[in-house]
Amino acid sequence: MPASPWIDIEAASASLVHDLAAALLSRRLRLATAESCTGGLIAACCTALPGSSEWFDRGVVTYSNAAKSELLGVPAALIETHGAVSSEVACAMAQGLLGRCSADVVVAVTGIAGPGGGSLDKPVGTVWVAWGARWGSLQAVRLSLPGDRQAVRHAAVIEALGKVIGACAEWPIGAHGDGR
Repeated sequence: MPASPWIDIEAASASLVHDLAAALLSRRLRLATAESCTGGLIAACCTALPGSSEWFDRGVVTYSNAAKSELLGVPAALIETHGAVSSEVACAMAQGLLGRCSADVVVAVTGIAGPGGGSLDKPVGTVWVAWGARWGSLQAVRLSLPGDRQAVRHAAVIEALGKVIGACAEWPIGAHGDGR
């Protein structure tokens, strides 16, 4: 019997999540996630680690365009102009989450996992990841991920975790200023 996709992604991300936890804890920072195509997998990987409540604040799944607008404040006009799978929307998701929680650091993911929904400009496997911290600017990257739906979603999780880990080295310790 093949392994469950949840077990596969947990195994693949376990080392990254440990590294992420160590980086955030050493800087007394907390993370929040805004997810579309990954459907909460990033949050699930983070909270699979015991003690994650020390550094993980929340995860918001905004799969529909309406949810992106209602829960994160992404302007509908922005989605109409650029599409839900765009740098602009990924950054708006991250910025909207920062404005709605007390986390110091956010990561947002939006993309096309397939098997349908792609176009010539945005084929299946197109994923935007945006990340940043409350005191700095947001960064975003477009990924072109190969494989089926599960592979795209899992690779997006790994990429998102890696981006936050990489950025942690640039963030100051205790930058949130709330006494933690």
